[in-house]
Amino acid sequence: MNESGQCDQRQRVLLLLERYETRLVRYAVRMLGEEDSARDVVQHVFLRLCEQPPGAAEGRTAQWLFTVCRNRAIDVLRKRKRTTQFEPGGAEAKLSREPNPASAAERRDLYVRLNRLVDSLPPVQREVVDLWAEGFSYREISEITGEGEGKLRVLVHRAIKRLRNDPATQELLRGQAEGDRSRAASLGGRVRS
Repeated sequence: MNESGQCDQRQRVLLLLERYETRLVRYAVRMLGEEDSARDVVQHVFLRLCEQPPGAAEGRTAQWLFTVCRNRAIDVLRKRKRTTQFEPGGAEAKLSREPNPASAAERRDLYVRLNRLVDSLPPVQREVVDLWAEGFSYREISEITGEGEGKLRVLVHRAIKRLRNDPATQELLRGQAEGDRSRAASLGGRVRS
């Protein structure tokens, strides 16, 4: 590869690092339960990307990155020789860049509570819901996990149904609605019933 090609590859990797690093770390933290190992996994992902010829994953770069991330995280879990529960909150709270501290605290609290509910899902459903929440289509999740799209749709549907029917979810949603009413009332606003 000539010098110009190396420069283009370096710029491509830096652009992808900027675009996907936070999402990959968040995904790896959910799988591994801690940020340091997740960052090591993501570093491995980008090293693997550097080894790829230019255009190797063209058109499906996100799926390629998440697939490599998933596979490396599974390797790390195998080396630990135990199943690790996904840790609620984790790096998401540290990676959040909320401008308003009060708003950030409320969102972080809500996020932690929602994560606890998602953590109650079986591991297969939890992984699929995490990818779905990251904005991947069923086709893309299928490419990442190797599962069929139909099975993925069923897993997401069952996970959402299970979460909706969970008393903790209903309590969380009621509390959120009541919190919205009290904030509106304290601001002198009217709340419609």
